[in-house]
Amino acid sequence: MMIMVSLLTGVWSEIRLDQSPSELKRPGETVKMSCITSGYSMTSYYIHWIRQRPGEALEWIGRMNTGNNAASYASAFQNRFLMTEDVSSSTQYLQIKSLTAEDSAVYFCARRDTSVWWPSLGAPWGSVGHRPKN
Repeated sequence: MMIMVSLLTGVWSEIRLDQSPSELKRPGETVKMSCITSGYSMTSYYIHWIRQRPGEALEWIGRMNTGNNAASYASAFQNRFLMTEDVSSSTQYLQIKSLTAEDSAVYFCARRDTSVWWPSLGAPWGSVGHRPKN
């Protein structure tokens, strides 16, 4: 069995969130995805990770309080999922350990959108809105 981990890039005006390419992994392996931010100060916004499994709704994995390397996770993602950051390269990471078939999904990194207070997707698969960091 192979596990497909897909990533899509979100772009909002000159603000960019560039994600690493899709990967195929075997069950039990580990994957580490990257999200390189540009066009704004990464430490001014939370970075969120979201996934969408085939035929399913979006699932919020968690958020990184950028600049502090302090992550908060949804309860379903607290054990095998690890969010980290490298502020010097404006890069966020999501690592998933002990992959299972249930982890096959499209994974999104997103920064909160200042114009909305609820999750929304731009076109195509652009910025996802969330509550302000303050």
